[in-house]
Amino acid sequence: MQFGRTYEEFTVGDVYKHWPGKTVTEYDDHLFCLLTMNHHPLHMDSNYAEKTTDFGKNVVVGNYIYSLLLGMSVPDVSGKAIANLEVESLKHVAPTFHGDTIYGETTVLDKTPSKSKSDRGIVYVETKGYKQDGTVVCVFRRKVMVPTETYIKERGGEQPGRPEPRDTAKKTQEK
Repeated sequence: MQFGRTYEEFTVGDVYKHWPGKTVTEYDDHLFCLLTMNHHPLHMDSNYAEKTTDFGKNVVVGNYIYSLLLGMSVPDVSGKAIANLEVESLKHVAPTFHGDTIYGETTVLDKTPSKSKSDRGIVYVETKGYKQDGTVVCVFRRKVMVPTETYIKERGGEQPGRPEPRDTAKKTQEK
């Protein structure tokens, strides 16, 4: 399984379709609200949402949808990242409700080599999230510092620091 890309592997114009999607549950939404101390009744109180909002039901917190899409993009975009440098823009385009399934895709907009270090570069991407019916719900652009192939080789390859399994059964038999 691929986990991120080196600078050389990004091509301007490429589109990565993130798979699988995620069906958003009421539990997901409420847990995110509680973890982030967002207690707005639009997200937490179905009676309030039903009686006082245009939607007539709870709306999923937009920042949960953003976080979900950011996470979905990691295997394709930032799995090897040295740093997430900037979220340039974030737009919540349409509401998401409990039971909606979110899908995402990321387009490579630009890439530039680092000016200060030759073993990395900056990749500029746009990620779109959409529901099962194709309705776009969230769009954001960000810049990610990613390593070059040289950086990866110099620091131990694709999985640096990963230990090798020890056969403890064999050592026990030898004693």
